[in-house]
Amino acid sequence: MITRTSVQNPKELRVVYQETMSALMSELPQVVALDADLVGASGTAKLFRAYADRCINAGISEANMMGMAAGMSLTGKVPFIHTFAPFATRRIFDQLYMAGVYQQANVKIYGSDPGFWALHNGGTHTSMEDIALTRSLPNLTVLAPSDATQFAWCLRKAALTPGCFYIRAGRKAFQDLYDPTSSFELGQAITVDPGHDLVIFAIGEMVSESLKVRDALALEGITAQVVDCFSLKPFDVNGVLAAIQGKRLVVTAENHTKFGGLGSAVAEVMAENALGIPLVRIAVNDRFGEVGTPDYLQKVLGLDAESMLKAIKAKL
Repeated sequence: MITRTSVQNPKELRVVYQETMSALMSELPQVVALDADLVGASGTAKLFRAYADRCINAGISEANMMGMAAGMSLTGKVPFIHTFAPFATRRIFDQLYMAGVYQQANVKIYGSDPGFWALHNGGTHTSMEDIALTRSLPNLTVLAPSDATQFAWCLRKAALTPGCFYIRAGRKAFQDLYDPTSSFELGQAITVDPGHDLVIFAIGEMVSESLKVRDALALEGITAQVVDCFSLKPFDVNGVLAAIQGKRLVVTAENHTKFGGLGSAVAEVMAENALGIPLVRIAVNDRFGEVGTPDYLQKVLGLDAESMLKAIKAKL
């Protein structure tokens, strides 16, 4: 059951990661944690002290970390690995393919700070293509949670479900959307807010940004349905089709390149079902990242509510 929350007390997601992993390691002796020299950044320092025999700092050796985790998973362990999103995907892509999904390993990957969350680490640490890469692989579940409650659910679901998972999320606090008692389903999109004129499909932090756009449109008498597509693979094809029904505009919003991510997934569904409805894809338009604050980067990348609203109104 999914319940919206009106209470705002957001935790940093790295704190949620540490707390959820601590609970999982207490409950499940087979769960282990690996990090790539980012123990402080990921908030797992407490884990490394409490479960020293089940935590490994692989150093700045992400590909090796993936191989280690895959090997451990084949002996019955449930390894969680963390590093920044670009190093969790494009740097280790061959190891993820060969050691991970190809041999049906059981590795859970937390790729942190995707898209504009790279902030002062700049373009080298910016991943705008991680969904496109991971979505292309068989035997890989791809999730992009939109708040702390959903992030914790994704981690727990990954621990209890055989197979490789890629979970992309920032380390900072996201706006709270869901009550802590909420439960979700893989492959099931969530209508966060109903509407009749247009639908906005969004993931991650862009769900909260889409709600700002909804409020602005409502002042002009336009109602927008906001749908959280946190489960990118498996993808809720039927849910997307149902949400599009009767709308005059479809919008997607993601902190990712416009190629191969959520916008592409929705466009594929629309094309395969011959839906001749205009589509606006709010995403990064074929460029690299740069150094900046979250507000600056959202603005320059066209991912803030004001830029979204301008793009949507141009199509209405």
